[in-house]
Amino acid sequence: MLHVNSNLPKTLSALQLTRDMLNYNTVNPPGIERACAQHVGKLLEDAGFRVAYHEFAEARTSLIATIGGHQEKPPICFTGHIDVVPLGTAAWTRDAFAGETDGDHVFGRGSSDMKSGIAAFVVAAIRLAPHLKNTAGLVLVLTAGEEVGCEGAKFLAHKKLLDRAGAIIVAEPTDNYPFVGHKGLCWIEIETKGKTAHGSMPEQGENAILKMNKVISKLDGFDWKHHCGVDCHPIMGAPTMNVATLHAGLNTNSVPDSARLTVDMRTVPGIEHVHLCASVQALIGDIGKVRKIVDTPALYSEPDEWVESIFEISAPFVGAKPTPKTIMFSTDGADLKRGYGESGNGSIPAVIIGPGEPSIAHQIDEWCSIKRLEQSVDMYDQMMRDWCSL
Repeated sequence: MLHVNSNLPKTLSALQLTRDMLNYNTVNPPGIERACAQHVGKLLEDAGFRVAYHEFAEARTSLIATIGGHQEKPPICFTGHIDVVPLGTAAWTRDAFAGETDGDHVFGRGSSDMKSGIAAFVVAAIRLAPHLKNTAGLVLVLTAGEEVGCEGAKFLAHKKLLDRAGAIIVAEPTDNYPFVGHKGLCWIEIETKGKTAHGSMPEQGENAILKMNKVISKLDGFDWKHHCGVDCHPIMGAPTMNVATLHAGLNTNSVPDSARLTVDMRTVPGIEHVHLCASVQALIGDIGKVRKIVDTPALYSEPDEWVESIFEISAPFVGAKPTPKTIMFSTDGADLKRGYGESGNGSIPAVIIGPGEPSIAHQIDEWCSIKRLEQSVDMYDQMMRDWCSL
């Protein structure tokens, strides 16, 4: 039987670690993930992990922890983000940072998305730590800044701080059901310029809002197949475009001389975001100027032998063997996969699977099932053993 390292708290559990992490206010913006990262990092160091901290800005701390490893096979990566979204304007009935429990629920901002997932794989990894010395090993990547453009993961990839990994488990909220990918995320801002004038003499000005109206009309007729060569994916379905925000005008009795529009585009494999932005610019011509503001590529893994093994391991926890599906939201997985690929690992598979409840993420009184949290520790344990041949 495997035992917890005797140097660690004997009562360490996924529930307690989840509650401990919820005590840290890591709402993004501003984030401030350092203290939470250091709390988890200390536990991992005490368990024998090699821990490194990396900051893309002051106190915006990501953590990379490794254990074991040999040349024949790279380690398996488990990842999750430390930051959480704002509480919203509606009042909570629970303390968002206390980790309160009630029945099967643990409450708090980040309980589902996704401190519970981090706690589960950290506890599983710590319990296995004494047995990982001569195995392929583990790498745990805890990121800052995921909720606003995957800043932490992009930093790790861009700075080539990711060494080796043979596969990635992203512990985002999925009810412990494994998903093989998600659409890409491309956000753009479009600006139109005009000339201001008195509202009683609009003919002397140039109305930026009317220009933006022409832009919106053109976007409404955007043809994915014509502009990008791809209009559907067999698992993900079709790419989407949503005109999201419009800001223009300073006062009612003036002609607006500037307008800004943001557009949320969700893409499928085969659509390159650089080409997509160029296509939008070509479509609107000189009416406005396109600027990319968020860029996260699509993530997709074919159901190969390793993915099938994840399906087999997770089957008892979801009641039946899973089938290939993709999830609606985006994750750090795409940037980490790119980062590991640029480090010479090639294209590695990634699966999104975690104990959180996806429909509860970002809502008031966010919660995670304690039963599912505990099950995920056993599930991650089996995935780690399978990869490390324990």
